[in-house]
Amino acid sequence: MQTIANLAKVITTIPTPILDAEIPLAQYIPINLSVHNTDLKSVDITDPVACETYIMSFLKAKNGTVAYGGYLEKRDLYRDKATFSTDKIRDVHLGVDFWCKAGTKVLAPFDGRVHSFQDNWAKGDYGPTIILEHRTMQYSFHTLYGHLSRASLKGLTIGQRFKKGQLLGTLGTSEVNVNYAPHLHFQVIMDLEDAKGDYPGVCNESEVEKYAENCPDPLLLLGY
Repeated sequence: MQTIANLAKVITTIPTPILDAEIPLAQYIPINLSVHNTDLKSVDITDPVACETYIMSFLKAKNGTVAYGGYLEKRDLYRDKATFSTDKIRDVHLGVDFWCKAGTKVLAPFDGRVHSFQDNWAKGDYGPTIILEHRTMQYSFHTLYGHLSRASLKGLTIGQRFKKGQLLGTLGTSEVNVNYAPHLHFQVIMDLEDAKGDYPGVCNESEVEKYAENCPDPLLLLGY
């Protein structure tokens, strides 16, 4: 925690938008999609249409445009996805999700370069994904952007540089992001462990301590 707090001081001076810069940060509304949210008892959150309907209704009631949250949140969202329902069930979320309409612009929150990218097309995975590498004089870390549109990967090259605030891509539809309501999965990763174009975004409860150390709360770096 001390490392991520120090890193946040180095790279974040004011809250950083990660979606379309024309959306005021005041319209980013925290949302709870955990198993503890009793409002979800009557919602099939695994169905992308039902999930999006719930989120859009929530945002309308709050006068918001983007619903965000989910770091270390235990969810039912993955119970219909085979890749998450093995003997070691993975249902604790390791990033922050930003739920908004498909096609919404995704911005690079920090200066960085493309480490890797790929279309993780299996049901329940990320769909089109980009990983950026960031370096300061003191720190290096990576950020992962999942559930993008396929157009976001066109023309992309390894090593390509992005400046803070530059257009990185757009949010994909449910068909492209493999069965989720449109949203951005944003995750900070200190050590990619040789992974390319992918990294676990959900873990088993028994692994939370390990992954929380390697994947600190992204909101600390965004300054929210």
